[in-house]
Amino acid sequence: TAGVLRGERSRFQLFGDTMNTAARMEHTGERNRIQLTQTTADLVKEAGYGRWIVPRSNTIFVKGKGNMQTYWMKTTKPSTSKRKSTLSSIRSDIPLTIDETAETELSSDTQSVQSEDTNGLDDEFNLNLDTDVGGMTKTDRLVEWNVETMSSLLQHIIASRGGAVQPIDSLRDIEAAVGRGRTVLEEFEPIVHLKQLDAKELGERLDPSTIDIGEAARSQLRKFLSMIASLYQDNSFHNFEHASHVTASVKKLLSRIVKVGDGNGLDSQTSVEMVDHAGHSYGISSDPLTQCAVVFSAIIHDADHPGVPNAQLVKENTEKAQAYKNKSVAEQNSVDLAWQIFMQDEYKDLRACFYQTEEDLRRFRQLVVNTVMATDIVDKELQALRKKRWDAAFSGVFMYEPESVSLDRKATIVIEHLIQASDVAHTMQHWHIYQKWNERLFAEMSAAYKAGRLGFNPAEKWYQGEIGFYDHYIIPLAKKLKDCGVFGVASDEYLNYALENRQEWEEKGHAFVAQLTAKYMGDVEPEEEKTEPQPAKP
Repeated sequence: TAGVLRGERSRFQLFGDTMNTAARMEHTGERNRIQLTQTTADLVKEAGYGRWIVPRSNTIFVKGKGNMQTYWMKTTKPSTSKRKSTLSSIRSDIPLTIDETAETELSSDTQSVQSEDTNGLDDEFNLNLDTDVGGMTKTDRLVEWNVETMSSLLQHIIASRGGAVQPIDSLRDIEAAVGRGRTVLEEFEPIVHLKQLDAKELGERLDPSTIDIGEAARSQLRKFLSMIASLYQDNSFHNFEHASHVTASVKKLLSRIVKVGDGNGLDSQTSVEMVDHAGHSYGISSDPLTQCAVVFSAIIHDADHPGVPNAQLVKENTEKAQAYKNKSVAEQNSVDLAWQIFMQDEYKDLRACFYQTEEDLRRFRQLVVNTVMATDIVDKELQALRKKRWDAAFSGVFMYEPESVSLDRKATIVIEHLIQASDVAHTMQHWHIYQKWNERLFAEMSAAYKAGRLGFNPAEKWYQGEIGFYDHYIIPLAKKLKDCGVFGVASDEYLNYALENRQEWEEKGHAFVAQLTAKYMGDVEPEEEKTEPQPAKP
């Protein structure tokens, strides 16, 4: 099935079983090799060219179809000539897919191919990231995708204020004072107050597609994101690819925020539409700066992550643990490092796209602080505060307070749950994606254990730990996404995958852990169970 679908940018799209199968085969493909299904291989044989194909030595597992035999097409040695090292030169060869079932919308102008069976999440940036293409490294391509994502959001911000982008030299002293004298966690506010908008203001906004953020700002954005990428350490899990994967999930959830349509029902948005006429999303979809702040936070949230839990940093009494008073050490450090770079003079044109007033600057900073701090799900005080606010916002008990306060509380909670779900999005995606990221986390924690920086052997706790993680965090979190009432069908998708993966882990987890143990812990002697804390969440 094919057709041109309407949206913010109309585009030709393909749907159906063939696209589903092709997208899933892409995940198991290899560089410079052509993979064929049984049906295609049979056609090649019937045409008299059976000598051109060879069966794969192993079958591939396709969700919904089971194990499938595929074939390799024999080819000549590929050319080693390099293509131009620009994003445009690789787009035609490597579409940046959103998920395994091919919802490709990693940027507003990247080729989009969608299928019927989709959960709308990034499929591991499935473009052979371990190899250089067209002169661009994996990090180069991830940076470029983030540039496209942020540029689109900046267009919406500028359009929302009538196209104004004036120098912000008058804000320099205020910029220098923001966050001074307090830790990041001390800046945390239980409720972030979003911008109040009226119908007239919404109706007068410019068309974002007519906005050009300017070459200077775009160049600064690319340089800034490259700097952020360089802050990420060479961890198996907490790396820049993970940050980009989280960002893709954030973008997907923002794009699925529902609004009240012209009829009586709720329509799911197909693009990052910024207008929320009825306030159903508690103002989030009306304010592009809010959306941009959440995406910005996703990109920076694990910058300089050391590859060990906060508890270990506190135990080691590191300088950072002392500086942050043994609370949310990694998260606070990420915000501080990223913000210091963002505030440098060389990025002033970029900052002018984000904000033009002190009010917007302070709101942007508060959103970044709250969003990144929400990724610390271990801190008990923050946990208790979130539960208390959730009960106040969604328990159904009437509270005597201005409606604006109630809406801001709900918006703050929705943002927190959005980033938390995105931070563990791999647990609510297809099984093979969950396996991939689970292995990466196991590898990271195994390395920490071997280095004497983890108080327990992950191999001895991994299976039961995942069961507990699903039962006590992932599944309740997915249910809260649904209870928020703003994410439409996306919340069902997250919950369904969480339940399926939990069941599959119960059935296959022991064998999977055995494989991981042999691969990463084979040289480590097993030891008796210790009463240590459970592994920290990713």
